[in-house]
Amino acid sequence: MEAENNYARGTSLAAKISTDLRRELTDGVFKPGDRLPSESALTREYSVSRTVVREAIAILRADGLVEARKGAGIFALQTSEGKKQPFKDLTTERISSVIELLELRTVFEVESAGLAASRRSAAQIEAILEAHHHVGECLATGSPTRDADFELHLAIAEATQNRRFPEFLQLIRSGIIPRGELQGSAPGSRPKDYNLHLQEEHGLIVDAIIEGNAETARERMRAHLRGSLDRYKVLLRSRTLSPEDINLS
Repeated sequence: MEAENNYARGTSLAAKISTDLRRELTDGVFKPGDRLPSESALTREYSVSRTVVREAIAILRADGLVEARKGAGIFALQTSEGKKQPFKDLTTERISSVIELLELRTVFEVESAGLAASRRSAAQIEAILEAHHHVGECLATGSPTRDADFELHLAIAEATQNRRFPEFLQLIRSGIIPRGELQGSAPGSRPKDYNLHLQEEHGLIVDAIIEGNAETARERMRAHLRGSLDRYKVLLRSRTLSPEDINLS
């Protein structure tokens, strides 16, 4: 019960922050290109954790209202009233939507791994390794791995040398990493059984990319995503939360 209460508080706080910032963006308080308050500033203003702030920003990013610039912060984008956002109707409350997204990810990320193995630069190998080690550090300390996991997949996408790959990954970010809330954990955490083989699977993909073996990288990414689908099915069967509460987005 306490975990569910924490989940509800975290979700409502993230929603409040995103709603406040959305209003300021649409009202013109922040113009396109303006830098939003820093993560630290927002944690102080709302008296919340960085995880809650990141959840709020992720909502705005998924709606195409802001973008993250590495090392610079979060910036406002040009809004378009009434414009339908891609994947806006994606709802992981329905198994059909989950299957759609996983099928799409399989096609997209398997090829992403293959292209990364063929095209990666030395600097991008370093970025991939750094992201991989960060996931390991999170696992070792018991910290949430959700953001670190996404950053690894993003680093691989960037190594394709095709900017559309990381752009697309950002577009579907809100639905690609399972959340621990499904098992009653605090917001931002990961499912208890999701991390069991995560570092090993990632390591196999990373090794193939470093070795420049495109076909092996594809095979290992495919196996990783198949494992994600299997874990998702386990989560559904666990029914820790009622069906109406299940939401991975």
